[in-house]
Amino acid sequence: MTGPVAVLIGPMAAGKTSVGRALAARLGVPFADLDALIVQEAGRTIPDIFADEGEPAFREREARSLVRAVAHQRGVLSLGGGAPMHAGAASTLRDLPVVLLEIDEETVARRLAHGVGRPMLSGEDPMARWRELAAARAETYRGLATHRIDAALGSPDRVALAIIDALQLQRPARPQEETE
Repeated sequence: MTGPVAVLIGPMAAGKTSVGRALAARLGVPFADLDALIVQEAGRTIPDIFADEGEPAFREREARSLVRAVAHQRGVLSLGGGAPMHAGAASTLRDLPVVLLEIDEETVARRLAHGVGRPMLSGEDPMARWRELAAARAETYRGLATHRIDAALGSPDRVALAIIDALQLQRPARPQEETE
């Protein structure tokens, strides 16, 4: 198989980046975050791209970056919450192991309280906006996913282990595991 060993999708604040890093570390493979790749390619932050170019232009940039990432990434790839919504995402992700990280509202509320720059959640009521986006995107996420994992299982490492089990991936033994 070519392409990533796992592609993580899901709503904002589901932990795709943290879980992706943990999963890649467990598997001993590279990790790439699509949002970070976009920032690197553009030389600007995502909020700056949204402000300067608008959401439609950002989504086109995101779709092009997704095609490149899938073609070149051989490890774990995490996508931004809106990336799967682009019309070409389904064909780009076809035949890849796509893991939907599902998350409950209470966990998201705790995570959003830390206030990370998320342009899609700017405004008076970030949780109301999160609910709206999550509901609008849920069917697409489920349609693309080959596996669904509860992202509130615990630490990113624990969620990564659940993904390894679900995808039946091989992972190198860690010293503490060899003696157990």
